[in-house]
Amino acid sequence: MPRSVNAVASRARRKKILKLTRGQYGRRKNVWTVAKNSWEKGQQYAYRDRKAKKRSFRALWITRINAGVRQFGMSYSVFMGKLHQAGIELNRKVLADLAMNQPEAFKAVVDKVK
Repeated sequence: MPRSVNAVASRARRKKILKLTRGQYGRRKNVWTVAKNSWEKGQQYAYRDRKAKKRSFRALWITRINAGVRQFGMSYSVFMGKLHQAGIELNRKVLADLAMNQPEAFKAVVDKVK
């Protein structure tokens, strides 16, 4: 008896990957093996960069807080230390937003810390 291969499922699996790589350049979009490798590598990059995004945003927030605090003659590390001593539990994201968009509110936080 000849070997039975499920061509319908195989084709569907390939079509699914080729649909996911639509919009890519050259053979990455229409050659099965290249498209599969390209898609898998893209998934690895996406996973890695979801973690890296969190690190880069934290670094951005720290930079913004530091820039805001320097106007009041304080460094970032001193400010954060005094903030924790004062028992003010604002995270870096909120502090950075205050420093950029609401300087008077940020000044009130700095005055409270001083």
